[in-house]
Amino acid sequence: MKAIGLYKAASVETNGLFAQAELETPQATGHDILVRVKGVAVNPVDFKVRQGKADDGTFKILGWDAAGVVEAVGDDVTLFQPGDEVWYAGDVTRSGSNTQLQLVDERIVAKKPKSLGFADAAALPLTTITAWEALFDRMMINREDIAANANKTLLVIGGAGGVGSIAIQLGKLAGLRVIATASRPETIDWVKNLGADQVINHRNPLDEELKAIDIADVDYILCTSETDQYFDVMAEIIAPQGRIATITEAKDNHNVDLLKAKSASFAYEFMFTRSMFQTPDMIEQHKILATVAGLIDAGTLKNTANESFGPLTPESLRKAHALLETGKAIGKITFDGIPG
Repeated sequence: MKAIGLYKAASVETNGLFAQAELETPQATGHDILVRVKGVAVNPVDFKVRQGKADDGTFKILGWDAAGVVEAVGDDVTLFQPGDEVWYAGDVTRSGSNTQLQLVDERIVAKKPKSLGFADAAALPLTTITAWEALFDRMMINREDIAANANKTLLVIGGAGGVGSIAIQLGKLAGLRVIATASRPETIDWVKNLGADQVINHRNPLDEELKAIDIADVDYILCTSETDQYFDVMAEIIAPQGRIATITEAKDNHNVDLLKAKSASFAYEFMFTRSMFQTPDMIEQHKILATVAGLIDAGTLKNTANESFGPLTPESLRKAHALLETGKAIGKITFDGIPG
């Protein structure tokens, strides 16, 4: 089988950053299914793992968003059979989806939305699971209590990115008043189209931006941008007993006592936690993706694929990484599978 990967960390401007290799086809055992990958997408985790690649001469396959067709199943598999069309985000501790055939644990996979092609479907799993877990697991928003949520506000910092684009929609689905941050005309239009009730500019102090729309504080904050940049202001604008979740690591030590007087909570969301630690509730990601597939097919949630880079090749993958690293990508970048 063909796969695209890299042998050592390098800047995105490096010619030959990614290479195509011919590898042996893996065999499905246990809870693993073997998927023929038909569509993939890229996320910031891709370039972060790339940048941290050890210079040990090994071939590293990136990619943690995929859709494809099941080719074979392990002995313990009960959820799928060959021929099923599936989607998933995979496991960061295993080989990625930038390949023709990939092994993935059935418990973090679901049947893909019938209304989406493979590339469009690949745009959603990682960001959808991340946003879902951040809102409903980490911040413990009751997505079914629409009446109670109508009086509460969710602020999404970085609304036009992959996770923010899904979080806006899930917040509205739960009945929340959603405020998204965006700074460019095209990103403002994007978040409004996804349902944001109001938009503020993250290039300005967020407390001042909220005051300008007569909001003193917010009940929930999802930070999809730099935690270091926003921690202090999040502590300032979070409501008493409010909840904050972030998906980005903090490089600095922050004064968590800023949250004490408000009894506010702060949580990290890392969607690979369940697969990385093989948690007993690992199957919840299967359930999330299955639920979201139904919402997509019903037209309740919008796809967030925004730009297709065509067939997956070493050069098209390099260009996608370059765009991601600018921080200006809107929605998700997708590819068809590896040709051949």
